[in-house]
Amino acid sequence: MGEFVASWEALAGKLELRRQNGERIVSTNGVFDILHVGHLRYLEAARRLGDLLVVGVNSDACTRRLKGASRPFVPELERAELLAGLCCVDYVTVFDEATPERLLETVRPKLHVKGGDYSVDQLPESAVVRRHGGEVVTVAFVPAHSTTGLVERIAATHNEA
Repeated sequence: MGEFVASWEALAGKLELRRQNGERIVSTNGVFDILHVGHLRYLEAARRLGDLLVVGVNSDACTRRLKGASRPFVPELERAELLAGLCCVDYVTVFDEATPERLLETVRPKLHVKGGDYSVDQLPESAVVRRHGGEVVTVAFVPAHSTTGLVERIAATHNEA
């Protein structure tokens, strides 16, 4: 089971010890609102690429800026707790910026993972990861599994009732 680390300074210390032990740090980030099997498969795929997985979760304020005033459905600390409870996740922290660049300056992963629906060269965080000697990679996108799709199905079912 993973650990929620609120302080990026504390996270940096934990990761430095793991790095000194020769462990390969993998990171990813996202909103992870209404956790579903697509999230799980994505996180498991990311974790298989290294020795530990760090997940950055968009804050509630950031999520509202990215997804609209009705989001998130699940508060940031609850989303972080759910993610930390997954076997494939080692550390979880929250970030408030639109992109994880500042967080990645702290994490300095060997690999930063995004879903296959992203283009590595178009990600603003790619430069940060590369500057620290890391690489950005994508893993297969899990089709037909998204929070938006799930919410749309729930709304359609509710409207039918």
